[in-house]
Amino acid sequence: MTDKFNNKVVVVTGGTSGIGLATAKAFAEEGASVFITGRRQEALDAAVKAIGGRVTGVQGDMASLADIDRLYDVVQQKHAQIDVVFANAGGGEMLPLGSITEEHYQSTFDTNVKGVLFTVQKALPLLRDGASIVLTSSTTSISGTPAFSVYSATKAAVRNFARNWILDLKDRHIRVNAISPGVTDTAGLNHLFGGGEQAQGTKDYLASLIPAGHVGQPEEIARAVLFLASDDASFVNGVELFVDGGQVQI
Repeated sequence: MTDKFNNKVVVVTGGTSGIGLATAKAFAEEGASVFITGRRQEALDAAVKAIGGRVTGVQGDMASLADIDRLYDVVQQKHAQIDVVFANAGGGEMLPLGSITEEHYQSTFDTNVKGVLFTVQKALPLLRDGASIVLTSSTTSISGTPAFSVYSATKAAVRNFARNWILDLKDRHIRVNAISPGVTDTAGLNHLFGGGEQAQGTKDYLASLIPAGHVGQPEEIARAVLFLASDDASFVNGVELFVDGGQVQI
């Protein structure tokens, strides 16, 4: 532990599992006061217990503007400013072109695009000048995946938020970067791949395609997020940082 984020205030959306949980835990271990969100209270309570330290759980769906408002109301009750926002909440299901429904499109864009947009926009009055924003994109932003076009489009949108928002926020010296994980071993990925032996077989196959030789672990992604959020990355702005073991580079 280096205490790089000692006394910093950090918001992590989608912080109850996977990358969000690992990142929230890493921030807390570095001394931050962390606020996490999750849609299910049971999962939220478990995550707060697992993270330890100075962590507050706020139940909410980041596709809901009212829930985002409530998140920042809770933050304001304890702190005057926010140092880091990790807009991580998101997800998606696989549907090929020809089977895509309006509901699938709407729910994916609401969570992954609308949610990220308003999570950041509604944080602006609380964000200190010089703060850091990290957005969760994906390697799918530049690499095609069968039956995953809607999700991939949302992540391309998120990546482009970073490019444009650095211009909107330049006078406040707020940095905005996107983290793009590759295949990462999370409960969400296991569900997407059908669970059990089927999911494991898919992950084993994908690991064979990754130059690093394994699928990512949430903790590996978390370390990259903390770098982007830290003063070590003071001259890193608007980038898409691929944390994928080299897969999209070949």
